[in-house]
Amino acid sequence: MRLAGARLLGDRDFAAVRAVLAADPVASCMVSARVEVAGLDPWRLGGELWAADYRGWGSGRLPGLCFSGPNLIPLRGNASALRSFADRALRRQRLCSSLVGPSEQVLGLWDQLAGEWGPAREVREDQPLMAMDGRTEVAVDPLVRPVRPSEIEQYLPAAIAMFVEEVGADPCAGDGGASYRARVAELIASGRAFARFEGREVVFKAEIGALSRTVGQIQGVWVRPDRRGRGLGRSGTAAVVSHLVNGLGRTASLYVNSFNSPALAAYRAIGFRQVGRYATVLF
Repeated sequence: MRLAGARLLGDRDFAAVRAVLAADPVASCMVSARVEVAGLDPWRLGGELWAADYRGWGSGRLPGLCFSGPNLIPLRGNASALRSFADRALRRQRLCSSLVGPSEQVLGLWDQLAGEWGPAREVREDQPLMAMDGRTEVAVDPLVRPVRPSEIEQYLPAAIAMFVEEVGADPCAGDGGASYRARVAELIASGRAFARFEGREVVFKAEIGALSRTVGQIQGVWVRPDRRGRGLGRSGTAAVVSHLVNGLGRTASLYVNSFNSPALAAYRAIGFRQVGRYATVLF
């Protein structure tokens, strides 16, 4: 079959898209969470879904799928499909802040984009994708709870500290932090930001960054530096897992850098097992 290019998908392609997302619900959680709420219309979705389109394609099965929005997320595709996604991405100015998703697709797509979009600020090639849907193997922290909207001023400094430490960039740069504050406020309002407070200080935090009908992806796990090494990360994350699995009936997932041995050990102790491999390219 001869490559015809990447095609913009619309609501008439919903069944085919849903089949791709359902095939690997953990890896596709970030995209599934958007599609389930907004459908495939780009304006409602906050981005575009692209299919690797081949002449003669008409079976209803998508040989490649990529989301283009705040992040560029290739979920499926061989080398030819990734080349078609790169061709479409390079027709416009880069707006995404990262390239993230299954490592084979991310690294293959980055090979096609690096000449125009590089150098990247950082390439994280090996990020174990982990999941669990059973009871936690460590005790949950009973003091970890959803953050209240009135507590955003106490929570926001911890969220910023986590972002700087994890991503290596200031989320307040550019617009004085307005967009990042709005994102944090949205997570708090939806009951997806969790913290342990001691007085008015946050000593542990984590968020459910993406929530599909079957999977919740945990992000932003952070312990205040002077409280590290005391098990707050394990018991706090276990509390968020329990909320997802027991409270919401979802599989809990997360991904972590392979070089972060303490975090990997903590997640495995909680009960997470590796189910895939992610990669991230940071701009």
